[in-house]
Amino acid sequence: MANHTQEPGGVHFPFPFPPYSIQKEFMAELYRVLKAGKIGIFESPTGTGKSLSLICGALTWLRDFEEEQRQEEARLLHGAAAASSPSSPSQEPPGTPRPAGEPDWVTQFVQKKEERELVERLQEEQGRRRRREERLQRVRHDAWLKYAAAKRLRQEEEVASLLRLSQEMLAGSGTEAGPELEAGEEELVLAEYESDEDKPVATSVEEEEDDLEEEHVTKIYYCSRTHSQLSQFVREVQKSPFGQGTRLVSLGSRQNLCVNAEVSGLRSVELINDRCLEMQRSKRENHRAEPDQPKRRRPEGRAARAGCPFYGHEQLRLLQDEILVGVRDVEQLVALGREARACPYYGSRLAIPQAQLVVLPYSMLLHEATRRAAGVRLQGQVVIIDEAHNLMDAIAGMHGAEVRGSQLCQAHAQLLQYMDRYGKRLKAKNLMYIKQILYLLEKFVTVLGGNIRQNPSTQCLSTTGTALLSINDFLCRSQADNINLFKVQRYLEKSMISRKLFGFTERYGAVLPASKQESKLSGFQRFLQHLHEEASATQAPTAPAEEAEAPRLASPLVHIEGFLAALTTANQDGRVILSQQGSLSQSSLRFLLLNPAVHFAQVARECRALVIAGGTMQPVSDFREQLLACAGVETERVVEFSCGHVIPPDHILPLVICHGPSGQPLDFTFQKRALPQMMEETGRALCSLCSAVPGGVVCFFPSYDYQRQVHAHWERSGLLARLAVRKKIFQEPRGAGQVEQVLAAYAKCIAGCGRAGGTVTGALLLSVVGGKMSEGINFSDDLGRCVVMVGMPYPNIKSPELQEKMAYLERTLPRAPGQAAPGKALVENLCMKAVNQSIGRAIRHQRDFASIVLLDQRYARPPVLAKLPAWIRARLEVKATFGPAFAAVRKFHREKLGAA
Repeated sequence: MANHTQEPGGVHFPFPFPPYSIQKEFMAELYRVLKAGKIGIFESPTGTGKSLSLICGALTWLRDFEEEQRQEEARLLHGAAAASSPSSPSQEPPGTPRPAGEPDWVTQFVQKKEERELVERLQEEQGRRRRREERLQRVRHDAWLKYAAAKRLRQEEEVASLLRLSQEMLAGSGTEAGPELEAGEEELVLAEYESDEDKPVATSVEEEEDDLEEEHVTKIYYCSRTHSQLSQFVREVQKSPFGQGTRLVSLGSRQNLCVNAEVSGLRSVELINDRCLEMQRSKRENHRAEPDQPKRRRPEGRAARAGCPFYGHEQLRLLQDEILVGVRDVEQLVALGREARACPYYGSRLAIPQAQLVVLPYSMLLHEATRRAAGVRLQGQVVIIDEAHNLMDAIAGMHGAEVRGSQLCQAHAQLLQYMDRYGKRLKAKNLMYIKQILYLLEKFVTVLGGNIRQNPSTQCLSTTGTALLSINDFLCRSQADNINLFKVQRYLEKSMISRKLFGFTERYGAVLPASKQESKLSGFQRFLQHLHEEASATQAPTAPAEEAEAPRLASPLVHIEGFLAALTTANQDGRVILSQQGSLSQSSLRFLLLNPAVHFAQVARECRALVIAGGTMQPVSDFREQLLACAGVETERVVEFSCGHVIPPDHILPLVICHGPSGQPLDFTFQKRALPQMMEETGRALCSLCSAVPGGVVCFFPSYDYQRQVHAHWERSGLLARLAVRKKIFQEPRGAGQVEQVLAAYAKCIAGCGRAGGTVTGALLLSVVGGKMSEGINFSDDLGRCVVMVGMPYPNIKSPELQEKMAYLERTLPRAPGQAAPGKALVENLCMKAVNQSIGRAIRHQRDFASIVLLDQRYARPPVLAKLPAWIRARLEVKATFGPAFAAVRKFHREKLGAA
């Protein structure tokens, strides 16, 4: 049974259990932000019920907003009905200004016309809402409806299969002459490109969606970073008081939602997307074909491509309604799609307009092209971005692009071969743009120091190194500044040439049959064949083991499209990194986005209200200055909220330790951390802490290399053996595939030590800041009774990317009096954001307890302390020497064990 909590403003928040006081405060502040249309930065530590607070606070606001809308509609309709009565006086309030010299009858006519139009719109909206509710009510109660379309579809497929078989048998007995183009080859030829200003031609999918599209109701878009986080959020909605009556839609990629085995079996996202769109085109063409039109015979070995059996108007409408009547995550949506034999990818998109809550990944919300393709409209809607501590990095990542020398050569060769095959059939504008693309590819290879017509794997570059160029400098150096990249980008998007090229290479492979080509192409064909054979071999040494099986794209032009799009960014907002690494195939061009705000501005501008939430949002200054201010958001529109933790104050012991057990100052700067005495002092401190802390101890190092270096030194000096007396030692693996195995062994060891007794009291896990264990892993209870941070994990200051980002901030952000320079602040903020993520792994629920030890005297500086989370900072103690710190840790854990 839901609990209701009432705030001073009179708002009732339904909740599945009595909420914590901090949850009440969170929901009340969230409600105020949404109602006032502001942008809120919300911090709520993990374990404080942030997801439920977001759900209940936001959906309570939406419930109240919809009720206010209905009341306003009723008032306006009642007023219009009263005004239309013959005995009613004029409703125009006294003193209404009129244009000079305008007669009263004109004013009254205009006013009544506007009132009638408003009333008609409201009545239409009421009618749509009533019909929608009736339709969804039928779906809720008439379970047989969901099977009707699926059964009818199976019957239609059987009939179509028999007809197709009969036609193939008849066609097989004929002696039809082969056409100039082989069967199915017409779809590979580019359509005439008439004008750069034309609107994109709608696909069959888009045409049908236009017919089904409804007006968007006010809704909440909730996005998070990973698929598992979104599924967990949907499960929280299901358990909440809003789990029954909320129209929720879960969005995902085709890779996650496709139920067609022929398509979903492809391992590459790009291949899945291309195959899906190809099947929609085939369905449209089959639908439009005349029944008595003779069909050309396909070459032997090539089966006809049918349209997707899961895509149909009636099926999608039924699935759309099914989605809206129940709260489902992506896995449940896929199961529903299989049952109804309807596509969950398109069905969920069609359900967006009438949804109240849309759950989607970062990429669908923060990337404009993806957002537009998914049918997501932010105008006047509420946006909640959760797990937002790395929001700026995510935006920069999804708008960055990289192309290798081998991809440039391969795309050039494929496009040249395509033009040779179909050049005489292409119109002038198509040929002009293809030649411009070929020119750009050739110049990009030249700027890397290679030759476009030679094998990239065997081309050794005369110079190696990394150069960082502005966009304009790169275009000048590559002699591409005379090409209008905006027009080329628009052509690539509208003509879908990368998909045509994909189909072309899929059909013919690396080379065309020799009989079809002129003899002068024989050498070029051998070169193409060699390119395809060498492409995967050049990637093998650098690819991680778990990614070795990843399929290679048939057309690298997809990646090059992204790079060309990135080059249209304003010169001051991005840089091009030119990396020359021995051979041309290993060299690359990479675009670095310096200003994430340029892509975030549209989101902030269009939505009604925006919430940026996370468990650890400190330092908040990054969001205010680098993201919101640069996106043009007014300071008065931004609201900050940070709540404490649900644990009692005495359940956490955060300490800064400035000196080690032998009195050595703990200074882990890059120049000193590799000294033998520093590594020994670290080992002695850990030995003492492990003797006082039961269960698990998680120790974070600044990097993998330093962790390995310290571990090797401890092994040589005997410190590792001393540590092993108290704790069994585990190390974080580099490969993601081994993480679960190491964590399972770590947890099993701690559980076993707790039952068996003896000298070994648990386990020590040596981890890395920013590694697999520093985010998303819960070291709750005995898995993390103490978290130790060795040094401060500052990023590599010599990195060209970081230096350019610092220089950019120095140029664009004002320096506040008494504050560090923007570039220096960036480096410190990156460090402290990583620290906060790591030390937040230990406290996961209300009854949990842990000590947090920061081993470095630099943590005692006030500017650094100010960037710790408030719930940690409030209890933090700075210990100048190790003795009192060790005593405090031992006392803390003895008291907690005694209380337990």
